[in-house]
Amino acid sequence: MSFATKTRGALVGALISAASLGFSNAHAGEFEQAKRMHDRLVGAPATESVLEQMATLIASGNGVQAARVAMDDERFYSVTVKNWVTPWTNRDEDVFRPLNDYTATVIGVTRDELDFRRILYDNILYVGSSASGVTAYSNSNNNHYEQLESRGINLRDNLELRSQSEVTGLPADATSGVITSRAGARAFFFAGTNRAMFRFTLLNHLCNDLEQMQDPARSPDRIRQDVSRSPGGDSRVFLNNCVSCHSGMDPLAQAYAYYSWDFDIAADPTGEDGQIDYHGPGEVDPVTGTRVQEKYLINGNTFPFGFVTPNDDWDNYWREGVNQVIGWDESLPGTGSGAKSMNMELAHSDAFASCQVTKVFNTVCLRPPVDSADRNQVSSMVTSFRNTNYNIKQVFAETADYCKGE
Repeated sequence: MSFATKTRGALVGALISAASLGFSNAHAGEFEQAKRMHDRLVGAPATESVLEQMATLIASGNGVQAARVAMDDERFYSVTVKNWVTPWTNRDEDVFRPLNDYTATVIGVTRDELDFRRILYDNILYVGSSASGVTAYSNSNNNHYEQLESRGINLRDNLELRSQSEVTGLPADATSGVITSRAGARAFFFAGTNRAMFRFTLLNHLCNDLEQMQDPARSPDRIRQDVSRSPGGDSRVFLNNCVSCHSGMDPLAQAYAYYSWDFDIAADPTGEDGQIDYHGPGEVDPVTGTRVQEKYLINGNTFPFGFVTPNDDWDNYWREGVNQVIGWDESLPGTGSGAKSMNMELAHSDAFASCQVTKVFNTVCLRPPVDSADRNQVSSMVTSFRNTNYNIKQVFAETADYCKGE
């Protein structure tokens, strides 16, 4: 059977179903919109009773509520939200990764309609309930979440909000939402210099990569020793390129100075069975002689006169200059100590809110905003996002309503 024949058959079947539900031809449009809305939010067909309820709401002008009916389906969380989040959890931006504590936490915050900004800085973690019957959360493996997924546990009903410090043993003031989740740490605190964690946080949560944040006018005084001031023997490369990113990035990434990913490289070179390593008060790194992780001092001979990281104090140099466009929260000081306060700086920016709304739009409408109508809708939903205490589930509902006629 040809694709066209199948498509015509599906459409005829849909209209027959609409007629069987008692809809007149005038209401067939609402039925088709309900079907499209449900398919995009859930990724699977709806029952006739659900479609009837949604179509009636759409006909009465309440498309947002119709979307909420669709989102009551468990697959909205285990399929749509999970697939939306998963690329943020790994450097390859791969959607085909198992459920983990990062994705589960975003799913839980979405379900519970909490302030979505908290995913970056709060002492929260979502785990499977005791009723789910899976193995307990472990700091050294992902078995708990992989079992939740492989056994088809209903995430809508079986995720519990816990304090991250209670579950993982990390000090409460060292927790920072998904940034200090096991999956987040494995992906972005692994080896390197912890700049990866900062770069991917910008990319995933502010929709800006370092190239978009370049500002050569900021002071280079906090750029670490591992950055050459004359790459290839040419200082102009540093002055015109390297400094543009590092002058703003390094003072902010200093917030992660006490974190690393701890694993036995001989037994497990991939690091999959490692765990987050945090130097708490009184702990001293044998190389640095302070709480700062060794990785912050690697390649110190590249430019010995560069900045030597003494602690986890951070400053946002990008509050001045071209990156004021990010829309930093004026009620915050723009400086502090540790990951929690720095990630709050990022989460409370206008760019964070706009980024989340745009990503939801791309997911539900199956395309980016392309014209003035789309951009106006995104702007309206950003305002609504703020006014509903950063409720990302409401954004999904409003987006589905907007795109239901496509």
